[in-house]
Amino acid sequence: MKLGKNRRKPFTSAATLEASFSRRSFVVAAGMGGIGTLLASRVGYLAVIENKKYSLESESNRVNLSLIPPRRGWILDRNGAPLASNRADFRVDVVPELMTDPQGTVTKLGNILGMDATTIADVHQRVADAVGAQPVEVASGLSYDQFAAVGVRLPDLHGVVPQRGFSRYYPTGPSVAHLIGYVGQANAEEYKKDHDPLLITPGFKIGKDGLEKSFEKELRGVPGARRVEVTASGRIVKELETREDVQGQSVKLTIDGPLQDFAARRIGLESGSVAVIDCQTGGILALVSMPAFDPNSFVGGIGRLRWKMLNEDDHIPLLNKSVRGLYPPGSTVKPMATLALQQHGVSPDEHVYCGGGYQLGRRYFRCDAVHGSVDMRTAIEKSCNTYFWTMVHRVGYDVLAPMARTLGLGDEFDLPGTSQRYGTVPTPDWKMRRFHQEWTAADGLNASIGQGYVLANPLQLAVMTSRIATGKNLLPSLIYGNKRPVGPPLPFTPEQLQVTHDGMFRVVNGSGTASSARLNLDGIQMAGKTGTAQVRKLVARGHISDWAARDHSLFVCFAPFDNPRYAIAVVIEHGGFGSVAAAPIARDVMTYLFAPEKALDTLHKLEQGWGGTPDERMRRRYLTFIGDQGVDDPPPPPPDLDISSRVDAESRVAGMKPGSAEMETPTPSPGASGAPITTT
Repeated sequence: MKLGKNRRKPFTSAATLEASFSRRSFVVAAGMGGIGTLLASRVGYLAVIENKKYSLESESNRVNLSLIPPRRGWILDRNGAPLASNRADFRVDVVPELMTDPQGTVTKLGNILGMDATTIADVHQRVADAVGAQPVEVASGLSYDQFAAVGVRLPDLHGVVPQRGFSRYYPTGPSVAHLIGYVGQANAEEYKKDHDPLLITPGFKIGKDGLEKSFEKELRGVPGARRVEVTASGRIVKELETREDVQGQSVKLTIDGPLQDFAARRIGLESGSVAVIDCQTGGILALVSMPAFDPNSFVGGIGRLRWKMLNEDDHIPLLNKSVRGLYPPGSTVKPMATLALQQHGVSPDEHVYCGGGYQLGRRYFRCDAVHGSVDMRTAIEKSCNTYFWTMVHRVGYDVLAPMARTLGLGDEFDLPGTSQRYGTVPTPDWKMRRFHQEWTAADGLNASIGQGYVLANPLQLAVMTSRIATGKNLLPSLIYGNKRPVGPPLPFTPEQLQVTHDGMFRVVNGSGTASSARLNLDGIQMAGKTGTAQVRKLVARGHISDWAARDHSLFVCFAPFDNPRYAIAVVIEHGGFGSVAAAPIARDVMTYLFAPEKALDTLHKLEQGWGGTPDERMRRRYLTFIGDQGVDDPPPPPPDLDISSRVDAESRVAGMKPGSAEMETPTPSPGASGAPITTT
């Protein structure tokens, strides 16, 4: 018998049931009351404490606040004419972060705007490379019909931002490219340095190179703002309020805009530089490097094929040759040498016999011709190497290096927007530091005629010429009204300067090496000096052999002869003899300064044979290049063209090691090791 079977069930009375129900009801009521209290507290907190926050968020959903990119300040020439300005613009940007189908959206935009396949491919790549909310420009300079065609399709084009505003414009394009620089969108690195939302505002551009970059703070201006009422889908209902932007400050330069454009066009099909200095103030009137790029094509981001065309050009259009191109100055330093020789006791009337060269021990240095008996003035006129070798060997090369530095060679000038390379004025100490080798007499002879280790940029040659012309220690300047004080007096007597001036006068107006460059102007005469800088040892000098092996052509000059006002330096890469390539360009630029109509007539005739202006030739070349290349996938342009694009280009000009800031001195010319050398 099991005990469990006899256990009785508990008795449940009505009172027990009532008590149990009451307890459960109380627990449920308490729980519901607590939840209600929490909900009421939360509602009260949101309605009272967080009222301002959610009111703002609600307002932000209804109202869209956007920045208006400020108009950049203009860059003006000395007469107030714009070298860089702004123009009204219809533009379309995309924000990749907001795009649901980047590939499809860009393709649709391309079809709407009638873009070619190459341009669409470039936009695809820029969208793929964009970071976060960084906007990407699709097209600018649109007509109103194109702009409207995009606007009506916005509901289907997520991330597309049509813009009405202003874009940067360079009226003379390539003529000012290296001097002014260009603008572009801020990249990720620039945004990390300065988390300014303006940097990722569609349509906003910053200076990337040249004066645009140097004066970014002054040119940028203050952004405006726009408040518009929008629907939940983002469609604009009405404009509520607009605060106008404040345009940036203008920057006025010493540059003469029409002269800058003329000099750039006059270089023509050559590769080189022209620098013009006002001999009264030191102001730079023109600083030209050609060929160049069109800065207008960089404003919206340069395409791959255009970048490829520029980067592969053997004339190196991405290099600012006027301040970063280094060249042996050749015989353009001979006037400087005559001043140094006179200071150290050499009489300008002393004669040296030139039999065609100079014997140094067992080595023979060959002159260009048999000049016979020459004095100092004739040595400049005929560019007689034998005279300078003889005199420099007598007094020692040590007298020339200090004079070269006094006149501006080897110097870096305080100029905004110019990353200069200052070249080499060699000395025995320099050679020992650089190569761990002793200085030789042959080194001195080479350097005395601007060969061997000597390197200078065109701006330095123009400064040297202005100081020789005036006898004043002029300092070059680029900002109008910021007149530089003249440096310490130069150590020349008027008589010493006159000897040098007479020799340079006879170069152009006598039977010298540049008689073909004589000015055809009433009452105005020019003095100058040619230079033909040897690039490598050739069987024949000047124009023979392939382009890259030809000599550099140089010419320096000043005018008027009796009251110098302008000094000019022209360097033409691989142009052959100085009298053939550089001197005619200098003559025409000098003519423009005194008789612009006459110079322009000459230029127009030349451009007919060259195929038009630089802009016209560049457009045709690009179209041809596109036809040859198709829409293949060339490497993209680097993000910062002002830095990385020039490294390889500069190494092809003056021996700079890629990735290194140190300049590698070119291999000395053959004469440094005893082989014959010549220079005119």
